[in-house]
Amino acid sequence: MPMVTAPPSSSSTELLFKTKQLRELVLGVPWLAALSDEEVETLLEASELRTLTPREWLFRQETPAQWLHIVISGTVRLVRSAGDGRMATIRCVERGGTLGELSMVSSAGAYLYSSEALRRTHVLSIPAARCREIMDRQPACRAEFMSRLALELTDRLEDLALLTQGDAMSRLVSYVLRQLPAGRTRAPRVVRLTIPKRWLAAQLAMTPETLSRLLGKLRDSGAINIDRQRLTVLDEQKLRDFMMTDD
Repeated sequence: MPMVTAPPSSSSTELLFKTKQLRELVLGVPWLAALSDEEVETLLEASELRTLTPREWLFRQETPAQWLHIVISGTVRLVRSAGDGRMATIRCVERGGTLGELSMVSSAGAYLYSSEALRRTHVLSIPAARCREIMDRQPACRAEFMSRLALELTDRLEDLALLTQGDAMSRLVSYVLRQLPAGRTRAPRVVRLTIPKRWLAAQLAMTPETLSRLLGKLRDSGAINIDRQRLTVLDEQKLRDFMMTDD
């Protein structure tokens, strides 16, 4: 499917999201958090609201990276196509997540992956050129941007290490641990499994059947409890112990 380039034809989409909500969404991006109200307003005036239907592509790998996208609602899957045509799920992005940051500053000026909506999804699309202008004017903004890219690269290197060295259980446990809320607490911590199981399985390089079996094994051990999309870690140490044993 082609990249979405036009704003929604109906003004009803715009009415769904108030300016205050969109302003908070922009300021929720760490490297845009220091923008003044006037700067945010100017950025929003140049931006577009887009609505994606399930399985619609927002942009394709190697097409011009002209936009930075922020997910307002819904879920987007990031996919990287290899030279042999195979496609690998990198991760899924939900509300407040950004798409196209690394592509925005790549020397080729093209998206480094494709993005596909998994359900009805709304995104705010900001011209990449405007974002680059902000970074040129504000060194602190540029420094925070580079810091976020470094964190993103670290996460992707951890993903790569797991996919090439870890067994299926290790990949699953590592994913759960990385989704846990920050900070230590005696109360059970909760992870919301909001993306479809088949896409989570693809992200972890396993089949949906394997994912279900491993989640059942963790539940039966008493390490976790699962109630629909709510995964509660009951015993974090027991969960970590599964990484030390063969699946």
